[in-house]
Amino acid sequence: MISHGKDIKLFTGNSNPALAEEICKLIGTKLGEAEVKSFADGEASVSLYESVRGSDVFLINSTCKPVNDSLMELLIMIDALRRASAGRITAVVPYFGYARQDRKTKPRDPISAKLVANILTRAGADRVLTMDLHANQIQGFFDIPVDNLLGSPIFVNEFIRKFAAVQDETMVVSPDVGSVARARAFAQKLGMPLAIVDKRRQKANSSEVMNIIGDVTDKHVILLDDMVDTGGSLCHAAKALVDIGKAKSVTACATHGLLSGPAVQRIADSVIDEVVFLDTIPPKAGVAACEKIRYISVAHMFAEAISHIYEETSVSRLFS
Repeated sequence: MISHGKDIKLFTGNSNPALAEEICKLIGTKLGEAEVKSFADGEASVSLYESVRGSDVFLINSTCKPVNDSLMELLIMIDALRRASAGRITAVVPYFGYARQDRKTKPRDPISAKLVANILTRAGADRVLTMDLHANQIQGFFDIPVDNLLGSPIFVNEFIRKFAAVQDETMVVSPDVGSVARARAFAQKLGMPLAIVDKRRQKANSSEVMNIIGDVTDKHVILLDDMVDTGGSLCHAAKALVDIGKAKSVTACATHGLLSGPAVQRIADSVIDEVVFLDTIPPKAGVAACEKIRYISVAHMFAEAISHIYEETSVSRLFS
């Protein structure tokens, strides 16, 4: 229980209330009394039922599907807290939507991640706490402090135990060139070699595997990514590792399980033995029926980060 400084209050929207409840239990406080609902025409409505004047407020809401509804809930709650004279408002966004639109890839493209950063800041957020941004440079889109937690330490602990008996026969694989830095750091923490799946993306949510850089023959491989959307890239990479690379088994892990469209069925039909996600996004309907998908809670990491921010102490050790 935090017992010093200004009072701390945690609120949540509708995107991931289960995670918010678990974070509150770990911190030793109750979830703030608020109601977030929609009018008949779809407009979000927010009501706060307790005073937040001078409080250090943490607002927990992933901007996951329905993305625009979740984002508007977050913005309106920030505005309500600011107008209610909250001392400091920290937007805790376990999954930061629009992060894939972080640069112009063709003429007249928007940079939507920057737009969302501007809106959050203008709404009244004093700082942002998130996890595994799709591109690290998004931190620079904000003019307020951003703490971008890493999910890899949780996976490191998980896979050290799982592959302890066959560590010498296990490799980490990056599913594409863009994820190499993340996969390299993960492999170093596990003490394992690294391989890369080289692919050519023809269009959005579609990819063609071209080559495997590294020898994965008769290896247990761990595919690491920051998110899985439709599952096409992940399942194609796994198939190439088995068919072309002759890998012995494939286990995958990703921080954010968006699991849009046919993703769950694709994973169920794939050569992947298991996919492990963090619960930054709540499991969608039908996931429980897929025995290959498993979730690990991130509540303890966010609870610790929130405690450090509240107590004005360093959060750097959470990145180790």
